[in-house]
Amino acid sequence: MPELPEVETVMRGLSAVLTGRTLARAETRRAGLRWPFPPGLAERLTGARVEGFRRRGKYMLMRLDSGSSLLVHLGMSGRMVARLSESAPAERLGPQGAASDARGNGSPDAHEHLVMETEDGWRVGFCDPRRFGVVDLVPTEAEDAHRLLAGMGPEPLEDSFTPAVLSAALAGKGTPIKAALLDQKVVAGLGNIYVAEALFRAGISPRRLASTVPGARAARLVPAIKAVLRDSIEAGGSSLRDYVRADGELGFFQDRFSVYDRAGQACPNCPGPPKCPGVARIVQAGRSTFFCPRTQR
Repeated sequence: MPELPEVETVMRGLSAVLTGRTLARAETRRAGLRWPFPPGLAERLTGARVEGFRRRGKYMLMRLDSGSSLLVHLGMSGRMVARLSESAPAERLGPQGAASDARGNGSPDAHEHLVMETEDGWRVGFCDPRRFGVVDLVPTEAEDAHRLLAGMGPEPLEDSFTPAVLSAALAGKGTPIKAALLDQKVVAGLGNIYVAEALFRAGISPRRLASTVPGARAARLVPAIKAVLRDSIEAGGSSLRDYVRADGELGFFQDRFSVYDRAGQACPNCPGPPKCPGVARIVQAGRSTFFCPRTQR
């Protein structure tokens, strides 16, 4: 599932193409994804001008001049790719790289379930083969009251996310710190990849009880979370399975993983086999956890 850096990367790509443009056409090709589309979605999008974008956790919000926001969650396999439509003039030039999809041929995908086209020829399709994605319309002024966003924790890249804030959220929690960081009520947008990478950078074991992290460990963990997220955004996110950027290209932060999906290999702090066992893999709450047993305590 795309995490904060992937969603942020897609959102920035869509914003470059759609902000300030009018949606001349919208089309839904099925009744919904995880849940039904809002009634009359295509008609409500058609003719609307895109005012801007906002990300909240792993959700994108496309704000329209109608006073509504299109809320999007990519789910397990979703992607949103922008390209020039067939009706666009051949000489039309847009944002660099945005005119082709991940296969480089510019053709629509068989699993596109929502399509939006601007008046000047940009086409955005929401492709979701497994149909775990979410699309909804919400009043812009009430975005944070939406049932999927209400109660969500702080944004980790904002200045307001501090060691003191994280310490308060973790106080008294008897769960492992990894599970606590995956709780979207503690901090928004983190998933399995970036929790593993942030804990490694902070030198904290994923098995440590969350209640023991407030204080000095939280002071290491918060900047580690911010740094790994920023590094991944700079790299265009991590492409492991279905994720692609809005221009159809792959992210490449997966080439910079320190521990995630590197069981038995050396981490940046250790020599690896045969001098040490290398990165360990354990299962927590049914999910793989990767960490360095020598340096994460």
